[in-house]
Amino acid sequence: MNTETNAAAGTAATRDARRWWDADGGWSTADATGTVLVIDSWLVDEGRVRGLDRHAERFRSSCDRFPEPGPDRTDRFMRAVAESLPARGRWFPRVELVDTGSGTRLRMWLRPAPPRTATVRLWTPTGPDRRRLPAVKGADLDHLAALRADATTAGADEALLVSAEGHVVEGASTSIVWWRGDTLCGPPPGPGLLPGITRSLLGELARTAGLRAVTERAAAPDLAGLPVWTLNALHGIRPVTEGLGRFRDMDAEEAARWQSRLAALAVPTGELPDSRGEPMKEVSP
Repeated sequence: MNTETNAAAGTAATRDARRWWDADGGWSTADATGTVLVIDSWLVDEGRVRGLDRHAERFRSSCDRFPEPGPDRTDRFMRAVAESLPARGRWFPRVELVDTGSGTRLRMWLRPAPPRTATVRLWTPTGPDRRRLPAVKGADLDHLAALRADATTAGADEALLVSAEGHVVEGASTSIVWWRGDTLCGPPPGPGLLPGITRSLLGELARTAGLRAVTERAAAPDLAGLPVWTLNALHGIRPVTEGLGRFRDMDAEEAARWQSRLAALAVPTGELPDSRGEPMKEVSP
């Protein structure tokens, strides 16, 4: 890690900080200006993270929708981000592609991680799904934040999004899955669904355990007697206690067992490969 990256990492690790990254100059101080086009985020807990290579690939794929910065520069940015992640504490960094008005720039926002919650209550808004680009994380940031605020006002924790046909799609900041016996189920992929990193990891864990992981379309009444979970990078697995499916004490115990398996996937950030399979360490921006 070069001196400039060391200095940026040390400063960023001491507070809630934003940093621009440029291919020719590395890190520099940033503010909150500009229009956010794409984001991604993940949990760093004592220098360990799960699925960072997948978060990097999702971010790069979404950034590729725009003329700049291009895949190579985005990969270099994510390598620089991985180098600068703190080795101590709980953090929830966010990477951003930002329209500054004169072009696009890459920015990291290193944020302390909010406390994890073990369960979640869902609220379903009225009216159609008004997201513009559901498959791009960050494209509908303000709209989804407003939905989560409405959910809080309604006494819930998360907003549940449904399709025009009434099928469960996802939460405003979570993937939605449910269990039919020993089969893990979730909505099918498509342009209306964000590719969930935690969901993909959980599906692999289920298959490794000899269980099935399938996709299906389901409306809320179809899930009335089933355990439903929300998934995301910050909280991992949370059983739904209100607003969808059914909840029993045994559901929380089962979710805790799977949460432990999910947590075991976390590895030191410096050992993570990028989208080309190369280690994300000791690479200068």
